[in-house]
Amino acid sequence: MTEQHTHRSGPARRDLLRGALLGAGLGVVGQAGLPVVFGQPARAASGTGGERILVVVELSGANDGLNTVVPYADDAYYRARPRLGLPARNLRKISDAYGFPAPMVHFERLFKDGNMAIVQGAGYENPSFSHFSSMAYWHTGTPNSGDPYGWLGRLADAADPSVNADYLVNVQAGQSLAVRAQRHVPLVFDDPAQLARGGLASEQAALRTLSAGATPRNATEDFLFGVATSAQHAEQRVQAACAGYRTPVDYGLVRFGLERVAALIADGFATRIFYVSYPRNAFDTHVYQLDTHARLLTYVSDHIGAFMADMKRLGRADDVTMMVFSEFGRRVGENANLGTDHGTAGPVFVIGNPVRGGLYGQMPSLTDLDDGNLRYTTDFRRIYATLITRWMGYQDQAAVLRGEFAPLDLLG
Repeated sequence: MTEQHTHRSGPARRDLLRGALLGAGLGVVGQAGLPVVFGQPARAASGTGGERILVVVELSGANDGLNTVVPYADDAYYRARPRLGLPARNLRKISDAYGFPAPMVHFERLFKDGNMAIVQGAGYENPSFSHFSSMAYWHTGTPNSGDPYGWLGRLADAADPSVNADYLVNVQAGQSLAVRAQRHVPLVFDDPAQLARGGLASEQAALRTLSAGATPRNATEDFLFGVATSAQHAEQRVQAACAGYRTPVDYGLVRFGLERVAALIADGFATRIFYVSYPRNAFDTHVYQLDTHARLLTYVSDHIGAFMADMKRLGRADDVTMMVFSEFGRRVGENANLGTDHGTAGPVFVIGNPVRGGLYGQMPSLTDLDDGNLRYTTDFRRIYATLITRWMGYQDQAAVLRGEFAPLDLLG
């Protein structure tokens, strides 16, 4: 039985107080105006090196895996995509069968240096073609279940029962379901310069009292004052860390948050899980896909490659592993609008110094299709199980994934 079940009255009361604080405006709000509080009075923890960090990058909109890891040796690919198929002569070949599009210079380098694992055919049973539903399945790690918490939120609750401050950070405009937890409250922000204390004009006096450092008269006030102080410090520290971060590494033309992750790591934040999302539905390439997709892959490759180079510069390359995924792939055949429609399985990338690079899993057949779609060959929860047990070091994967899944041998 976990601590939160053993002491049900304590966490339950604090959850109610946390909700009341949100209602009163105590917290930090990001660019989208969504409130964020910091669940317990901060428990200081060192973030100066040695702690394992997981960074998850979401490519929202359903990335076309077949035009990302291109099966150039399979004639069926070109038959299905007479206009969208990428010529073998233009690819950055990583094996006798697969290659990256020409703009993905940094992905090619990461793969050839042995720091990238490509898990092929990742998906799940009875796939949904809805962005909302399929992303929810990936976020929760429990397809077709309606679980209210995210897999990373459940991992934080299970692996960190003491609820250390800033354990979870979500860099995007609004909180992702992936980091929603029962006990942890993630730090959520997009533009650090726009972090601000929330609250109506009528609530400002109460907020000033909570933040003034008054002596608490009881345990409830002690908790309230602790949360207020934690929120204030987090707001100031995030802004200072991001504003003051200097690096010679070029993070690319389009930045979607990894430079902010680097800033917090460099500042010594004790965060163990970062979640970053590419702008919503950017990869939904139904029409005129070729140029749009090439640009998107350029931005992703450049930005991720820069982050990994920055981790090396900071001396944290051995401490960081990244997973890059999308909610589903695209159909095998191109459509009449020079694009591709919603599909099923696709590649997932696991990147970092600790990774055993290479191709993992079985590439789905391009001819034995399910109504024009790939049949998944790797349950995506096997990747989650790998990261939970072999990277984050939490062995009770069933407590997080609601089941047992065989890890992949892709981490040293």
